[in-house]
Amino acid sequence: MKVINILFIIAITMVLTLTLTMKNIEEPASKSSILHPDGEKPVALKRQVSRFLAEKERNPRAADHCMKDNEICQIMGGKSSKCCNNKCMDLDNDKNNCGACKKKCRYTEACCRGECVDLSYDKRHCGQCNNKCMNGGYCIYAMCDYA
Repeated sequence: MKVINILFIIAITMVLTLTLTMKNIEEPASKSSILHPDGEKPVALKRQVSRFLAEKERNPRAADHCMKDNEICQIMGGKSSKCCNNKCMDLDNDKNNCGACKKKCRYTEACCRGECVDLSYDKRHCGQCNNKCMNGGYCIYAMCDYA
């Protein structure tokens, strides 16, 4: 019997809480449109720019706009960074600009130290850049001394 009374009190409390909170919520005010001097079209009001727009991170794919000035690229990206097609590119690691602007590596190759190399069979870059196999060892299927 006590359990039923407790459940009844909880239910009434919830109903009263919901009723009181719903009274405080007002309907949103309807937007009043300002009419154009001709009286036909409403004038669009300028919206405030959100403060979060200024906080967005810079797009990493955006151009640096170096305008053929390699000094800007070296300051921003390091000594191997050069201006290619109005963007700063790292010529040591970029597969599409490997060692020189617009020098693309083949599909199976990677750019290591400005050279297009096959990571599956190169002793100096076995499986990844700068991973040397031991003296006399071979790089086969991107593994040193595969047997």
